[in-house]
Amino acid sequence: MLAESYTAVIARGEDWKDGSTTEPYEASWAREAIIVLRTLESGTLTSGAKAHVQISLDGMRWINEGTSLDIPTEIDGMSMARLGHFGHYLRLRAEMPAGATGFMLATLSLKA
Repeated sequence: MLAESYTAVIARGEDWKDGSTTEPYEASWAREAIIVLRTLESGTLTSGAKAHVQISLDGMRWINEGTSLDIPTEIDGMSMARLGHFGHYLRLRAEMPAGATGFMLATLSLKA
């Protein structure tokens, strides 16, 4: 039996700043997830910027899952995280230095 899988873009060309979040994605059917974050334009990004994986049971109230990705400072730079046991909804939340911005692409790959 083949595993069911799906890829969703949860942020596309969005200008991120501190506190920015991706679209939430309902993923309760999936057993595992991989999140890939790519910088499309580096804007004023500096090292130390992070994207935190957040989970939610209802898609409205969020808590940090504990996994963080470095936000790449170079154009086409990528980072990724592998997840399991994540509940219903997933999203990323940016933690960036004051005044830092960058255009990001975030992709969620899910497998049952």
